[in-house]
Amino acid sequence: MYHRYVIILWLTGLLFSAFSYAGQTVVLVHGYLADESDWRFSGIVPALQVWGWQDGGNWFPQAPPPPILPYQSKRYVYTVTLPSEAPLSVQAQWLEFYLQRIKHRHPNNDLILVGHSAGGVVARLVMVSSNIPVQGLITIASPHLGTDKAEVGTQLSNSPLSWIAPFLGLDTINRSEGLYWDLVREYPATPLFWLNRQPHPENAFYASIVRVSDDQWVPPYSQDMNNVPALQGKSLTITTGGTHSLHPADGPLLGSLLDRLLTKPNNRLKKE
Repeated sequence: MYHRYVIILWLTGLLFSAFSYAGQTVVLVHGYLADESDWRFSGIVPALQVWGWQDGGNWFPQAPPPPILPYQSKRYVYTVTLPSEAPLSVQAQWLEFYLQRIKHRHPNNDLILVGHSAGGVVARLVMVSSNIPVQGLITIASPHLGTDKAEVGTQLSNSPLSWIAPFLGLDTINRSEGLYWDLVREYPATPLFWLNRQPHPENAFYASIVRVSDDQWVPPYSQDMNNVPALQGKSLTITTGGTHSLHPADGPLLGSLLDRLLTKPNNRLKKE
């Protein structure tokens, strides 16, 4: 009887230990012509630290992973560096690579993806196409239904301008040709048309931060995941002002939104 009691206490201790270190890991995914520094210089990562998220560092290609922090935390935030001019599928492969290693580092933590602009679409593609479990997705000014600016880019990359673009310092037009096609306004045979009709994880939460004014790159309707056929009625929508880029105000907003989604799940679909 004594030994059985000791075994029960030992198992209980293991379960309690696992529960104690279970938490969430937020991964911030940047957009087109950006990198991880956008999340830091805009003040978003420091703002999340105020809300209790420990900065775990940045993951980027051909470099060692960020150092493991000397103490445990229930909540971590990481940034990643993606080839932002590459097609969505290539960026998704890199993001999946990072997520596998982040999940290995914090196996008991649930993953939450936060994407800005095209990064939000990349994150959603990973949720649809990979086997990595993701607890939730928050997107900021993301072109879920495409943007006419991508169509302009496609036209330019297929015009005589593409021949002289390198001499004008505009070679990004040629390097981004595949991405432009991925982000044109959806219609049958486009990548977004396919993605927007694929089954998305049912148990995940979704939140769309929508710029309703001054965003010259992505129209508000395209930023709202409720307009994605596969996600109708499943996304919390938060409307904000400001331009397309990340802003310091996004930090406190994101911190409070994460707190709300993780502590008050019954309020996830109330529009703000």
